[in-house]
Amino acid sequence: MSFYRDTIVPWLTHLAMRQAQLVPYRSRVASGATGRVLEMGIGPGLNLPFYPPAVTAVIGLDPSASLLQIARDASRSSAVPVELIEGTAEAIPLERASVDTVVTTWTMCSIPNLGQALSEARRILKPGGKLLFVEHGRAPEPRVQWWQDHLTPPWKCISGGCHLNRAIAELIRESGFSIEDLHQGYIQGPKPMTFLYEGTAVPR
Repeated sequence: MSFYRDTIVPWLTHLAMRQAQLVPYRSRVASGATGRVLEMGIGPGLNLPFYPPAVTAVIGLDPSASLLQIARDASRSSAVPVELIEGTAEAIPLERASVDTVVTTWTMCSIPNLGQALSEARRILKPGGKLLFVEHGRAPEPRVQWWQDHLTPPWKCISGGCHLNRAIAELIRESGFSIEDLHQGYIQGPKPMTFLYEGTAVPR
């Protein structure tokens, strides 16, 4: 399983996340960032081209050394200074109130303890800081929810711990954030895997 987790899953993740239909979401989320940014789950660095001049630095955190190597290659052409850190979102190695923006894109589904990770995001955000996110998660229709609940156990095993059934907006609110802006809906693909939450949240 170690070879699959450390080599195959990062490769599959990179392929899946390069879909053209995801680019507008990446562009909108990253373009709202300002100042010093923590990207939680930077993966292969696909958001780096979309950060605006208002961003002074990006700190990319990810538990996968393989994905960080891809992100390192991507960072060489970035207009923004990039620092990459191998680590988990449940224990972000940054000081309290030290970043202006936290960005997550298709990351919350696979963090083992999402509540702890969101608490860490609150801890490191400066007063007035923002959490910008686009994530897939629990759909509104009971029939789709049934499939999400039943597919999640086997799906987690083959997809690096990805949960199909997390109610992202609810979990963000439960972790001490107020959501200021939220857009929800499906993109092209199987419904259990394609209901998206896109928005902005601030610590309460």
